[in-house]
Amino acid sequence: MFEPLDPAQTRAKGPASAPGPGHRHDWPELARALRQLLPAKAVVTARQELLAYDSDGLTLERHQPPLVVLPETTEQVAAVLRLCHERSIPFVARGSGTGLSGGAVAEVGALVIATSRMRQVLSVDLANQRITVQPGVINSWVTRSVVGDGFYYAPDPSSQQVCTIGGNVAENSGGVHCLKYGVTSNHVLEMEVVLPDGTVTTLGGPQPEMAALDLRGVFIGSEGTLGIATAITLRLLPAPASVAVLLADFASMAAAGEAVRQITGAGVLPAGMEMMDSPCIQAVDDYFGFDEYPREAAAVLLIELDGQELEVQDSVQLATRLCLQAGAGSVRQAWDESARARLWKGRKSAITAIGRQSPSYYLQDGVVPRTALPEVLAAIGDLSLEHGLSVANVFHAGDGNLHPLILYRASDPGVQERVHRLGGEILRLCIAAGGSITGEHGVGSDKRCYMDWMFSADDQATMLLVRQAFDPERRANPGKIFPTPKTCAESARRAVELKVQGVALPEGVVAF
Repeated sequence: MFEPLDPAQTRAKGPASAPGPGHRHDWPELARALRQLLPAKAVVTARQELLAYDSDGLTLERHQPPLVVLPETTEQVAAVLRLCHERSIPFVARGSGTGLSGGAVAEVGALVIATSRMRQVLSVDLANQRITVQPGVINSWVTRSVVGDGFYYAPDPSSQQVCTIGGNVAENSGGVHCLKYGVTSNHVLEMEVVLPDGTVTTLGGPQPEMAALDLRGVFIGSEGTLGIATAITLRLLPAPASVAVLLADFASMAAAGEAVRQITGAGVLPAGMEMMDSPCIQAVDDYFGFDEYPREAAAVLLIELDGQELEVQDSVQLATRLCLQAGAGSVRQAWDESARARLWKGRKSAITAIGRQSPSYYLQDGVVPRTALPEVLAAIGDLSLEHGLSVANVFHAGDGNLHPLILYRASDPGVQERVHRLGGEILRLCIAAGGSITGEHGVGSDKRCYMDWMFSADDQATMLLVRQAFDPERRANPGKIFPTPKTCAESARRAVELKVQGVALPEGVVAF
């Protein structure tokens, strides 16, 4: 199925049928054909209903799709993709639309395949600590299905009450607990996948380690460019015997960053370690209507420790001492479930709380080494002043995954360009510190023009070879991840300046 490709040949020319913005399709006729494959209400054509799919969580740009379908089974997804293959129709897979990189948006004329009706838990195997779900199952539902039996699902994005497992697989999402337990790829065993030509295949297997190429790992985080997962087998973990959450407040972000450095340097491995700055603290307290977090603090650090009871007690004492040593004003401990949930609710509600005060915001997703946190956070503050845009910070401090929120008024002239420029400069900071342009939100359309900041021409050509093995016609989520001259003029200018010689990339890809 996955025939090896000659890199030189792939670079020399792209697939002749690769879709582009200039393609025209008979969407009403396609809708009629789709109604022969799906229930009538599963085909969305009304303009007012299509508006619900014109953006994901990144609202800076909107593109209304020409057509949306809502399949409920693997067979229906396969039938739709076979039809798309026969007619060279590009398509975009979409879950709840909570992504933050524009990855679930039909930027060019493409069929949106929304998996939001694929919400069945297909099987639960507690003896082997696994569960199989359809892609539209909400993240938090997985734990809810097994919590009574003493198990849980570790990856927990902040949007876990609404985001889907299929979307988590596409973006390789993390969350609060990724510091200790890893991201989505660490918890997916097996997937039933429909390839872009409608073929149904299985990637991975029932055991964590399989004697084969790790195509499961290739698919996770591919942002919908390799196909659509329709059944996903996840690892379940036993609930820990003891859990405690600490809330430490600091007079500066630098002091909170120092506490992170000292705790991790001392060999303590928290289940989660999250940081919020003053604007986020105040927004959350206003959202709650009372001061859950110390309102005057410049930063708070939330630290969750889990394991055996004596182990947790020792870790709590050490982490408390190190926080105070780093300059914490106070350290509050929460041991019972309701008290822990109350502290975490503020962190999980932070972006919503900010959104109530500033309906227009741009959320970035860069990564830096933990040791670079104080310097990078200070530099972000300087950039905020330089660009005249407020930045609120709430992020996964334990693994250096920053989530700066750039706040703005959409009515201000030229503000979107300023916002994008500031976002790009923040990502440059992350790369200069030895980090990455994304930790869990993906590249999508939002960060494709920055790919050459991290990856060479050969790197990107290799990635495209993998994509072409799954999707030779590049109809799956077209235009995402990789820059093209049409989508990234800035990248094209950089390509000319570098004067790279002798590199012929696939059609539409800039040689950096």
